[in-house]
Amino acid sequence: MALASHTLCFLLLLLLGPAWKPVGYHHSLHFNLTVTSHSPPGQPWGAAQGSVDGSPFLQYDCDSHKVTPLGPLGEKVKATETWTDLTQTQREVGRELRMILLDITLEKNRMSGPLILQAKLSCQREAHEALVSWEFSIHGQRALLFDMMSRMWSAIGPGASGVREEWENNQQLTEYLRKISRGDCSHWLREFLPHWEDMLEPTGPYSC
Repeated sequence: MALASHTLCFLLLLLLGPAWKPVGYHHSLHFNLTVTSHSPPGQPWGAAQGSVDGSPFLQYDCDSHKVTPLGPLGEKVKATETWTDLTQTQREVGRELRMILLDITLEKNRMSGPLILQAKLSCQREAHEALVSWEFSIHGQRALLFDMMSRMWSAIGPGASGVREEWENNQQLTEYLRKISRGDCSHWLREFLPHWEDMLEPTGPYSC
């Protein structure tokens, strides 16, 4: 009976083919940072949330610099050196993006009311390869993509070409985002993964 069970499992995996991946093959780290040019009294001008494989583990308030661990992973890694490094970088990125946003508001924006900028940093690890990307939205509309390898900006939304030209001429911003993409993000994901995998089920849905 045991031999028949293992044979059936092997045939099932063959039928699944490329659709099947072992546990731990694919992991991702995402940061969503939102900053506004002006905020009402008592409301933060910026906030960030971090997640691993879609599960939030960190909430950051740019005004008070308060960092709140979320879920089991947040509680587990909040005392690590990586957590400290990550939150300090989030603070720097928030300040940098707000300064850029204020320039957009003064020079580019023609809409009334405060301007809102959203930045999404994504690190994805598949097998031994890491993929990193930046996506920026202005007033809730997708606007720009940043290609880490080529250091090129792409306008993906209407009216974003002017902002793209301004940002691609900002070498300091380009190098700063590239540094976070090449080193920091992949390092954070690599450091958090052992803690995250410890909390996952020891066997996947196709284990036998």
